[in-house]
Amino acid sequence: MSAPDPLMTSGDLSISAHNFTRLCKLIYDEAGICLGPEKKTMLEARIKRRLKALDLTSYAEYCDYLFGRQGLKEEIVHLIDVVTTNKTDFFREPGHFNFLVDKALPEFVSRQDYGKQFLIWSAGCSTGEEPYTLAILLSEYALAHAGFRFRVLATDISTTVLAKAGLGVYSSEAAEAVPAMLRKKYFLRSRNRDANRVRVIPELRRLVEFRRINFMDSSFGFSDKADAVFCRNVIIYFDRPTQESILRKLCHHLLPGGYMFVGHSETLHDMDLPLAPIAPALYRRIDAGA
Repeated sequence: MSAPDPLMTSGDLSISAHNFTRLCKLIYDEAGICLGPEKKTMLEARIKRRLKALDLTSYAEYCDYLFGRQGLKEEIVHLIDVVTTNKTDFFREPGHFNFLVDKALPEFVSRQDYGKQFLIWSAGCSTGEEPYTLAILLSEYALAHAGFRFRVLATDISTTVLAKAGLGVYSSEAAEAVPAMLRKKYFLRSRNRDANRVRVIPELRRLVEFRRINFMDSSFGFSDKADAVFCRNVIIYFDRPTQESILRKLCHHLLPGGYMFVGHSETLHDMDLPLAPIAPALYRRIDAGA
């Protein structure tokens, strides 16, 4: 017989209906993430990590702390961290990267403003595999095209994944998605061969700027306009009005003629956005407004 969970000795073995409603509203208001009743077990499992971290013994005690003045100030970032889902890979959905290298970048360098820095934004970058993939491809492109300069901006709401992304440390298995020649060039093996880890080389890490951004904020805190935005497999976690609001704000930071890459399971159909579809999960900004 297994021992009782020490975190659940108070009899509060699940989140009450009242507290679940409060938590869902707070998460929606703060992060735009919509949790239905089917997510209750998931939420309990995620919050259980915070019970241990805070040395609390029940979900009721956690909610008392969270909704107090101190909790709303200090705990909300940690709650959003454990709630957000972070799944990504190097070179995921490779067709997008092929389009970037074969179509978008040649278009950019052919224009008269070639001296301008190419800005690409990984919005919802998770643990960093996507922006490092972009940095690798853009670095390779720069080697073949003298004068090409670029900047990679990578943002996420989760401080936990941003910290991991900044370190640039991954399992050897995760890095296997990177072509062997590029893996050898841009990753370092751990000195401890038993660790089964690799790390992105410092030169590449310095090319990616990581920032925390909450899509619910009215302003993202910068005025830059990107030439391309990757926001893939992110908006699926929001309801449709929130999706449209987020994408409208992203479009505000996308130059006319710039490209918006979304996940293949995501659709922008019938949304009032200055975007025109040009390929599966790929759109182009069509106007000069906003």
